[in-house]
Amino acid sequence: MLSFPPRLNLAQTPTPMQRLARVSDELGVNIWMKRDDLTGCTLSGNKVRKLEFTLAEALSQGCDSIVTCGGLQSNHCRATALLGAQLGLKVVLVLRGETEEAADGNLLLDYLAGAEVRQYPVRQFTQSLPDLLEQAAESLRAEGRKPFVIPTGASDGIGIWGYIAATKELGADFSRERIVPSHIVMATGSGGTQAGLTLGAYLQGWKTQVIGMAVCDDEHYFQQKVRADMLDWQQRYESLMGGKAKAAEDCNILVNDRYIGPGYARADKAVFETIRWLARTEGVVLDPVYTGKAFHGLLEEVRAGRMADAKDIVFVHTGGVFGNFPQREEFGF
Repeated sequence: MLSFPPRLNLAQTPTPMQRLARVSDELGVNIWMKRDDLTGCTLSGNKVRKLEFTLAEALSQGCDSIVTCGGLQSNHCRATALLGAQLGLKVVLVLRGETEEAADGNLLLDYLAGAEVRQYPVRQFTQSLPDLLEQAAESLRAEGRKPFVIPTGASDGIGIWGYIAATKELGADFSRERIVPSHIVMATGSGGTQAGLTLGAYLQGWKTQVIGMAVCDDEHYFQQKVRADMLDWQQRYESLMGGKAKAAEDCNILVNDRYIGPGYARADKAVFETIRWLARTEGVVLDPVYTGKAFHGLLEEVRAGRMADAKDIVFVHTGGVFGNFPQREEFGF
């Protein structure tokens, strides 16, 4: 049994887990999909699970405003904007982007939710992000507010509780379907979801391999980032978890960086074809930033025989449907 820190009831859970029948028949492996695209909060995917814990921490500190960051089409920023509106918190988004974009996809929802958007060129954002976040926080303090700063993707020792908790839910799914998956696969972009699932699987005593499909940086980067989030968790919650917090030092972190493609939020033609194929085959919609790359990578790994021992594989669909709209031209419609 795990002792959890304060948590808000924001996600619509448990989410379904379904077998993709036609995909499984074609591949000769049972492909199960954990439908975390259905967590609620306007299809906010994996982000809302993490924000249940992160926003609970903000409120426990008496904060009345939130500062966070990401790309112009950040799923995390959109989820934060909407949940902030739900909770009566002012939200300031520090966004990365070279040019002004039309208010489309996630960015449109940011504005609809009433978030304050601050946009910076990629180089300035990358080199000065801590300063930019502090500037935003300081402007809120000047208004008499008390801000809480959330890192990219809510991926830190607080946010990863969302997917530590999700492993309990997955365990119930496995028992119901009478399966012992050889692999759990998900997109990894800021590292928090992978950190939580890896830690949770370890604490549950599973032998299942948790594999993060990198969507931007390489294997070395994500192994370091995921480990850093785990160690942050250990430092924050060692008194709560006792000896169990030491699991952060023992987990094996598995990352596949073969399917990054041209870079973050940029996918090659094969990924768009996979998105179209799955929508037509199973009625499930992926996105070109996260889940499309990760699911395409999973298909390629199975087809190449690199998961030859697998009987049951679980893919965690982390959401992101709104990322399709700004890239609609790539689908050729």
